[in-house]
Formats: sequence, C-alpha cells, structure tokens
Amino acid sequence: MHPPSPNRLLSSLVAFCALTGAAHASDDESSSASPSPSSTATTTSTVTPCVATSTNGAFYDLRPDIAVVPEKGIKLARGTHTQDYQARGYDYGYNITLNICAPVVKGVEDVVGLTSEAWTKVGAWYEKGGKVYSLGQESGALKPRGRKLVLQYTGGSPCEPSEDDKDDKRKRSTGVHQGAAYSKYSDDEDEDRDDDQTDSDSDKRKHSNTSKKKLRRKSATISFLCDRSPDTSTAVSFVGTDPDECSYFFEVRSQHACAGAEPHKPGSVGPGGVFAIIFFIALAVYVIGGIFYQRTVVKQRGWRQLPNYTLWAGIWSFLKDIFVILTSSCARFLPLRRGYRSLNTSSRGRYGNNDDENRLIDQLDEEWDD
Repeated sequence: MHPPSPNRLLSSLVAFCALTGAAHASDDESSSASPSPSSTATTTSTVTPCVATSTNGAFYDLRPDIAVVPEKGIKLARGTHTQDYQARGYDYGYNITLNICAPVVKGVEDVVGLTSEAWTKVGAWYEKGGKVYSLGQESGALKPRGRKLVLQYTGGSPCEPSEDDKDDKRKRSTGVHQGAAYSKYSDDEDEDRDDDQTDSDSDKRKHSNTSKKKLRRKSATISFLCDRSPDTSTAVSFVGTDPDECSYFFEVRSQHACAGAEPHKPGSVGPGGVFAIIFFIALAVYVIGGIFYQRTVVKQRGWRQLPNYTLWAGIWSFLKDIFVILTSSCARFLPLRRGYRSLNTSSRGRYGNNDDENRLIDQLDEEWDD
C-alpha cells in the first residue's frame, strides 16, 4: 500500500480547515440568535438550586450540604447529610431545626399560621409552648454579596404583634366619639353627625385594610462562611433575632462555601477542547505553509516538499530501527521449534578433544619433515 501523495494530503487539510470554520460559524449564529439567560442577566444568576455564580466569576455549590432522606437500595456519597441541622437557641429557650436549600428531613405538622400543603415545604422551624412555628419556606436562591453567601427563607408563621400594634388596637377598641351623650339635635347637627359617622366608618375600613397588609411573617437569613478545615464538618450557629422575634439570623461554616472554578458545562468547549482546536490549527498552518514555501521557493517536489523533510525522515528511520531492535530482542525469548537444536560450541569442537588435535598436528609435522 503506497502512502498518499503530498498534493492529496494538502487538499485534505484545506478541506478539514474549511469544515471546522463552517462549524464554528454555525455555532456562533445559533448562540447569537438565542442568547442564554446568564448572558442577558445584569446581576448574579442562580443556575440551579443551591448553586450560584457571582459577577466576578466565583462559583459556589452548596448541594453537598443539603440533608436528604436516605432511600432504600441507593448508596449515598460519602459525607452526605441525612439529618437536619440543629442550632442551639441558648437564652431564647428553644432550639431551631433547619435544612439548607431544601425542606427539613423530619416533617412537621400543625404549623402555626400555615396550611397543610405548606407544611412539607418548611425549611426551618422551632417549637415553643407546645406549638410549632415556621421560619420560612425552603429556597435554593443563593445570593453572593461580596465575599458572603446569603440564603433567605420567607413566608413562615405570622409574627406576633408588636407593642405599638397592641396600643393602636387598644385605642381603637376603647375609643368613643365626642359628643356621644346628647338629647336633642337640630337637622343641621344630625346631618353633620351622619357625615362624621360615615367618615369614621371609612377610616375604620382603611385602617383594617392597612392592618391586614401589615401582617408580617417570620423569616430566616442564613449567611455562609468559607471554612477550609478538612477536619470540621458543616456547622450551623444561631446569631439572633429582632426584638419582635420575626427575623432570625444564622451563620453556617462550610468548606463548600468557598469560591471555586465553575465546572465544565455539557455542550460547551472545555479546556481540553480549546487546546485541541489550537493544536490542529497550528499543525495545519505549519504543514500548509511549509508545503507552499518548499514548492514555490525551494522548488521541491514529492515528499521533499514537506516542511523539515530531513528531520521527519530521520525520526521515521529511528522509529523503524527501534522496532527492529525490540522485535529481535523479544524473539530470543520465544520457544524453539521441534527438530532443531543448538550447535555445540564447546572446546571439544568438531575434532574431538585436545588430544586428537595435538596428534593431528604431530602427524602433519612428521610428514613435513619427510
């Protein structure tokens, strides 16, 4: 089988480069026609739950910290959490149970201020006075703020009314209209009182609507800190709450909260693909440019128009010699064929022992003397 001619090799390389350029052009057109959400977003975008990428390119993945329910027949990865996180309340008199980016593993029931459908989505809760209070529904929307990573749970149990709300309610319940004690009114006075009564009713409706809009619910804000200690596991600490016990703050130390490089996405070109593209483009430029120079300037023909033909021919000859040496060395270890035996190379030789040789020499000497 004869090797391909240089002209055919040159045409094949040109066709390969043309196909590669057309493929990249089609990819660019498709990407420009349908821009991805990450390219149109102006702020930090969350790709998947419990995964976020900041504007400066820092990548965060807290999915290994999610506590999951173990299933039968499925082997979990090493270090997977199967129980909820516990945060001690210390002077608050109760402990808080929560999960990260997911509902709590241990389900809760009879949550204050929530329907039965919302019980399965509780991300943090505590028990006080025999009642279960929710600190918010689970969420996977991580938000990097500088070097901090923040996760918020909202929509928990209703907050208890503050002292100001209690005073306003007390005033509304005990308030009376001035001039309530009267015996006789003129027609004008009756009309004025009716107007005052109407205004008072409208004010009450407005105030009741405002009080409904002001209904607040408990929430939880979780701040994640990077902890690269390999011996420590993910730890949750309760920081505190506001005076109304409506907003709760937690701090989580985890090695997964450290910024890292974003992994390769399916469908995109990774570092290895970029290196391969650069290598083949450089190889094509080297071969095509070298052939063009050798053919037009040096006036070479045949295989000698390849760039650095002497070098590559020497390398090919060297590889052939190495192959011959290796095969001949390995042939010595092969078993011998039947019917053959090695020649006798001992000192006895083909003439017998040394005495026979000496006797022959003496005989030749006597004949020579005669």
